[in-house]
Amino acid sequence: MTSIRQPAEHEPIARVLPMLTVPHLDREFDYQVSAEQSDDAQPGVRVKVRFHGRLVDAFVLERRSETDHVGKLGWLEKVVSAESVLTHDVRRLVDAVTARYAGTRADVLRLAVPPRHATVEKRVPEPLEPLSPRDIDTSAWDAYSGGAQFIAALKDARAARAVWQALPGESWPKRLAEAAAVTVNAGRGVLAVVPDQRDVDLLHAAAVDHVDGARVVALSAGLGPAERYRRWLSVLRGQARLVIGTRSAGFAPVADLGLVMLWDDGDDSLTEPRAPYPHAREVAMLRAHQLRCAAMIGGYARTAEAQALVRSGWAHDLTATRQTVRAHAPRVVALEDSAFAHERDAAARTARLPTVALDAARAALAADAPVLVQVPRRGYVPALSCAKCRTVARCRHCTGPLSLPGRDAPGAVCRWCGREELALRCSRCGSDAVRAVVVGARRTAEELGRAFPGAQVVTSGGDDVVASVPGRAAVVVATPGVEPAAAGGYGAALLLDSWALLGRQDLRAAEDTLRRWMAAAALVRSRAEGGVVAVVAESAIPTVQALIRWDPVGHADSELAARAEVGLPPAVHIAAIDGAPAAVNALLGAATLPENADVLGPVDLPLGVRRPAGMAPEAPVSRMLVRVPRHGGLELAAALRRATAVQSARHDQEPVRVQIDPLHIG
Repeated sequence: MTSIRQPAEHEPIARVLPMLTVPHLDREFDYQVSAEQSDDAQPGVRVKVRFHGRLVDAFVLERRSETDHVGKLGWLEKVVSAESVLTHDVRRLVDAVTARYAGTRADVLRLAVPPRHATVEKRVPEPLEPLSPRDIDTSAWDAYSGGAQFIAALKDARAARAVWQALPGESWPKRLAEAAAVTVNAGRGVLAVVPDQRDVDLLHAAAVDHVDGARVVALSAGLGPAERYRRWLSVLRGQARLVIGTRSAGFAPVADLGLVMLWDDGDDSLTEPRAPYPHAREVAMLRAHQLRCAAMIGGYARTAEAQALVRSGWAHDLTATRQTVRAHAPRVVALEDSAFAHERDAAARTARLPTVALDAARAALAADAPVLVQVPRRGYVPALSCAKCRTVARCRHCTGPLSLPGRDAPGAVCRWCGREELALRCSRCGSDAVRAVVVGARRTAEELGRAFPGAQVVTSGGDDVVASVPGRAAVVVATPGVEPAAAGGYGAALLLDSWALLGRQDLRAAEDTLRRWMAAAALVRSRAEGGVVAVVAESAIPTVQALIRWDPVGHADSELAARAEVGLPPAVHIAAIDGAPAAVNALLGAATLPENADVLGPVDLPLGVRRPAGMAPEAPVSRMLVRVPRHGGLELAAALRRATAVQSARHDQEPVRVQIDPLHIG
C-alpha cells in the first residue's frame, strides 16, 4: 500500500536547479517538499527530481511558501544528502561566471562542486585545535615598492589588490606563503590558485612552515575522488583556512575569504577546457570583487590582462626599483645564429648554438655549476618539412603534422592520427628530402652530449619531469614550464629555437614567449654571481629587448596598447562561435547583438581543430568572431546565451561552441 505524501508544514515549495546541460533548460523549477524531507531539503543540498520522466540531479536554491507555477507540482524524489554543498557565495560566483562566459549554470556547477562520495561525507571529522598565530617575517616584501603597505593591509583585513612582479631568483612560494599566513593570522581565509601540480606541491611545502598543516588543504585533479572530496569537505566545513589548488580550486567554498592569490596567470593550463571555458584569473577576480576581499596576481612576467587591471586602477603595482632588479637579474645576451661562427667551431655547428653561448656554458660547467638549455618542444624531431622548398610535411590521411619519434624510427608518424608514413614525398615539389622544422628535447640532449663530452646530460619534459637537480656541473635540457630548480641556481641558461616561439601565428605569441623565457632565466644566478642567459634571437626584437632589460611591465604595457589599437582582447571583448556554417549563421541570426557589435568572418578552420560536441569528424567547421567594446561584454554574452537557448529548444541545427575571449584566437 502506497503512503500518501504530506507537504511540509513550513515553506513546502523547493525551487531547484536541475543539472541539465541543454541551454534552454537552464532555469529553476518548483517542486513540493514532503514533511519527511523538510528538515534536510535546505538551500544548497543535492536532491533528485523527476524531470520528463527520468530522475536527474539537482540543487535546492531556496525554500518558498508559494509558487508561481500554474498547474500541479511534482514532489522531490529524494534528498541525496543533508550536507549543504552549494554555499551562497559560491552560488553568486557561479551565476557571475555563467553570465561572463555565456554558459549554463549546470556546466559551471560541475566545475565548482565535486561529485559526492557518500562514505567520506558520513565520516565525522576529528576536531582541530584552535588556530594559533605564528610570527611571520615579511621583510622580503620590503624589496618591492608598495610591498610593506600591501602586507599591512592584509594584517588589517583590508581589500588591497595588487599585481606582483616577482624578482628574478625570488622564491615565489615563500612570498605567497607569507602573505597567506598574515591573512590567516588576521582571522580570514585564503585561496591560492596555481597552474599545475608541481606548483601546488611547492606552495604547500612553503605554506606549512607558516600555517598549521591541518589548516592547509591542497586541491588538484590528480587526487582520487574520495580524497579530493574529503579535502573539499574540510574547506566547506571551515576546517581549512588556506586552500591551494589548480584552476577548479577557484570555486572552493573558503569561509570568510580574505585573500585570493593567482600565480603565473599567463599559463594555458589556467583555462578550463570544458564549457563555458572560464579562465582562473577571471574567476578569481570576480570572486574578489563580489566579496570585497584582497587579491594578488603574481608572476615573473606579466600578461596584458593583468596590466589592464593596473591601468584601470582596480589593482596596484608591486614592483621593485630598477636598481634592485639589476642586482638580482642575470646578464642576458642576445646571439644571432651566425653561419660564420658555426664554421669556426665544429661544436657550435653540432649543438645549433653560437660560439658565445657555448663559451658561457663551458664557463659555467668549469665552475661546477649546472647549465639550463630550454627548447620549445619535447620529443626527437616534432616537425618536418621539405628540405628543398620548406613546405611543412603533412599526413595524407588527416593533414596533421608529421614528426620523427626517434633516431632509429623507420619512418615519420602523424601527431594527430598516429599513422606512419614510410616514404615521404613533398606534395608541392615532389622532393623526398626532409629537414627538421623544430628539434625536440631528446635530439637536443644528444647534440649537447657531443658538444660537451663528459658532462652529465639531464632531460626534463613530457612524462619524464625532473623536479630539481644538484648544484654541480650538468647540462639540463628542458621544455618550457618543467625546468628543474637547481640548488644555488644555474650558472647559465641557453634559450634555443626562439623563432619557434616568436614565429607562431598567435595573438599571445610574444607575451607567452617572454613568460617562458623569464621563467627559465629566473632560475639563473645573478649577474654578480656570474649568471648568464643567452637567447638565440635577434636583439632588435622588442620581446628580446624586454628580456635583456628585464622589463615585463613595459612589455605588457606595449602589448596592451598594441591590442587596443587593433581591437583585440583585453581592450575589447570577443566571442568566437565555432560550428557548421549553417548552425553558426542561425545562431547569429537568432541573437540580438549589441548595436556596436562588429561581426567578423566566416573563416574555415583546419581539419585538426577541436570540434563542438556532436559534430562529425570530417564535417567542415566555420568560425565567426563578434567584437564589442570593453563595456559591452556582459551584453554580448547575454545575447549569445539567449540565442543558444533558442537554438537548443528548436532542435533544428547542429551544436555550436561559444567561447568568450578565447585564449587563442589565431
